[in-house]
Amino acid sequence: MFFSLKDAAVSGRLLPFTAELHSGKLMHVVGPNGAGKSTLLALLAGLQPYDGEASLLGNPLHEWRGSALAQLRAWLPQQHIPLSPMPVYHYIRLHLQSTLPQADQRLTELLDKFQLRDKLRRSLTELSGGEWQRVRLVAACAQVDPQINAQGRLLILDEPMTALDIAQQKAVDEVIKELCQAGICVIASSHDLNHSLLHADSVWLLHRGKLMAQGEPSRVLTPERLSPLYHITFRQLELEGRTLLTVMP
Repeated sequence: MFFSLKDAAVSGRLLPFTAELHSGKLMHVVGPNGAGKSTLLALLAGLQPYDGEASLLGNPLHEWRGSALAQLRAWLPQQHIPLSPMPVYHYIRLHLQSTLPQADQRLTELLDKFQLRDKLRRSLTELSGGEWQRVRLVAACAQVDPQINAQGRLLILDEPMTALDIAQQKAVDEVIKELCQAGICVIASSHDLNHSLLHADSVWLLHRGKLMAQGEPSRVLTPERLSPLYHITFRQLELEGRTLLTVMP
């Protein structure tokens, strides 16, 4: 455990929240719209004032300076409009502070995985929605990738699959798996409950700013818990040894 919350709260948006994050794990934050997912992730990123306690590597989160915090964690907000016509390559480079010999090779690997090698000279304002999302993802992943930044510890992603097709979503899953295997903690919000069942190590289930349950996805994401929160009837299925959810007509 390197990050802990104890009764952390945001007035009117997030009720007192107590939990921990662990290295090398993938945590999904799930819940209906308005549940407080983005508020919680912004708090974890050190960008949301809060009450209670939040501790990163044993030090209060609010005491971390921006430059030191940026070495440890990367943050992908849900929405961010490109405000500059700078080239893609320059934007990604702004997120990197590395002297590791393998940094350039690893960055090239990430660009290939997200199919961006041919977009490096393009202006940010000329990108499609999916292209811009992939550029943002490469920048965030590279910022804390241990092969690029030896101090990287935490990657925070708010709805990272937005505007991505199935193949691109698979690439995101593969990169996240690599980062977790390298010891990075990844926490991401998601509306795809089956994706969380298949990929997450743990989930936090939120509703109206309250933590309703946390733990293994199969124990938390059950029809009994979800149906009252979403006001629809869920049904649980078993397919090839995996638990999946569907919605009753």
